[in-house]
Amino acid sequence: MSPEVIAKAVKEYFAALRAMDQQAWVNTFAEDGISHDPVGAPAINGHQKLGEFFQTITAPFKEVGLTEDHVFIAGNSAAVKWTGRGTSKQGRAVHFEGIDTLTVNEAGKIELLYSYWNPAEMVAQL
Repeated sequence: MSPEVIAKAVKEYFAALRAMDQQAWVNTFAEDGISHDPVGAPAINGHQKLGEFFQTITAPFKEVGLTEDHVFIAGNSAAVKWTGRGTSKQGRAVHFEGIDTLTVNEAGKIELLYSYWNPAEMVAQL
């Protein structure tokens, strides 16, 4: 698989999140895509559950998004160091960081995502 396919999947995933576009974000995943966000939480499997998860994570925010600081591509996967920023519906600014690893299928869709970050740090800022 070409690095361009992986890079495109990464770009679309983060762009959809920044746009707070649930459908575009869900569509970056394969139909049976699995997300571990954060690692250690129960797996989120398939478009319907991913959509529900997206609603949950964006609900407290007027705006929120992750910016790719560094992207490392190898094989059909990428590791991404990211920075998250947002504004809560109450006007509070939040800042948080993490690392995602994504495995992409031949169709350029995310099959498996592992997100390493501490949601409690972000929630404390809300």
